[in-house]
Amino acid sequence: MAVKEKILVVDDEPSIRKYLQTLLEVDGFDVETVSSGKEALGKISAGERPDFIILDVLMPEMNGLDTLKELMQLDRSLNVIMLSCSNEVGTVVEAIRIGAHDYLTKPFEKAELDAAMLKSRQKNQLTRENQALRDYCDQVTEDLSFLAASPQMVRIRQQILQIAPVDVPVFICGESGVGKEVVSRMIHLRSKRRNQAFVKVNCAALPGELLESELFGFEQGAFTGAVRAKPGKFELANKGTIFLDEIAEMSTHLQAKLLHVLQDHQYSRLGGRHMMETDVRVLAATNVDVQEAMKTGRFREDLYYRLSVLSILVPPLRERTAEIPLLIHHFLEKYSEKFGKPAIEPSKHLLDAALNYPWPGNLRELENFVKRYVILEDDEGSLRELIEMSSARLRTSPRQEPALPRQQGLKALVRGLKDEAEMEAIADTLEKTRWCRKDAAKMLGISYKALLYKMRQFNLDSPRTRRSASVAAAIEETAPVGAIRNQ
Repeated sequence: MAVKEKILVVDDEPSIRKYLQTLLEVDGFDVETVSSGKEALGKISAGERPDFIILDVLMPEMNGLDTLKELMQLDRSLNVIMLSCSNEVGTVVEAIRIGAHDYLTKPFEKAELDAAMLKSRQKNQLTRENQALRDYCDQVTEDLSFLAASPQMVRIRQQILQIAPVDVPVFICGESGVGKEVVSRMIHLRSKRRNQAFVKVNCAALPGELLESELFGFEQGAFTGAVRAKPGKFELANKGTIFLDEIAEMSTHLQAKLLHVLQDHQYSRLGGRHMMETDVRVLAATNVDVQEAMKTGRFREDLYYRLSVLSILVPPLRERTAEIPLLIHHFLEKYSEKFGKPAIEPSKHLLDAALNYPWPGNLRELENFVKRYVILEDDEGSLRELIEMSSARLRTSPRQEPALPRQQGLKALVRGLKDEAEMEAIADTLEKTRWCRKDAAKMLGISYKALLYKMRQFNLDSPRTRRSASVAAAIEETAPVGAIRNQ
């Protein structure tokens, strides 16, 4: 059953109000009438949002143009059609300049009013389509950066294509920077709401009180500093999609209110007395362990089960290294064009180092790395940067400290730690280059002879050498003494 469009008629003449109400109700509209601009402003301030406002120009106390100005300050998206006995060009121009969609002169034909409302609907549709197109152009690169080169991401892309048209909440999990927002935008762009707004809210960026007003809006005077009413993100996302990023950082009080909104599809602004309807698809994301957060009471179980009708777990970049070369080339093209720089192809050594680096910051860290590569145009410098980042991770990773005799001094302690860090860096680089000593020396920025010296110093042998030594030892232990002597 289609929802009736709501129309608010504002006119000081009772006969005109009655005529318009009868005329419009016959066509199936839900019509409400008021006799003054102040009454109309009171209803809009209280949160009512009619589909059309038919506003008379000549009224006592507060005329139509003054009322229109106040209405536009409250919400510029209101569809206002002006009525007047006068068709003075100056008045018409002023009404359109302030924000009216059309202007009719009394007496008017019903066909004129129908045409004015149709034109207003078409204008709104065109505005939405233009905004959707702008949003799509902004988001298309994000969508393109969703590269399904690994089995995990192929499965996730297939999941998105299946669940996007189904209008239910989706819960997206994954480490920081893995691309949860990219997934959410792709769901929106493939959904039936793609021509409506996509509104993102970072729940970790604001404290609880501010986040509540950001989500649900507030009325004038709701708190100190609320000099005028403000719509919330749920209101702005109506008919569209809202993405609640880092939702586990939301206070439990606000989680309870959000749960009621999801259940009843209603909420009230801060300081408001009227309930507002909402038609929004909710996508939520977090980088925390949800099961642990629920055990500790940090995240409400009932909210989780309400949000996780469908769930997507985005794996970290280190578990889908097949995407790294593709992402590097994607970001390379993107930032070469943006900064007006030539797209310099990375060397094989740099690509190999990128494949072996774990990228703890995931896509975000990789994107920033490529951005620096484009700006600096320094392949060797970028390679050294990756080696240094790998070494830094080794130095800061937990390890068992060597037991040192008490009589050793500070210098010996420092030297021991330095040697240990150096040995770990060399061993890690050799593993990454599959024990190709020439490549390892180049990655480490030292000579081949220096690398051989360090390998002897730290007793580092390749796996093949160790296997050969193990086999020889095993033969010596198991073979008869005479057999070995006779060889």
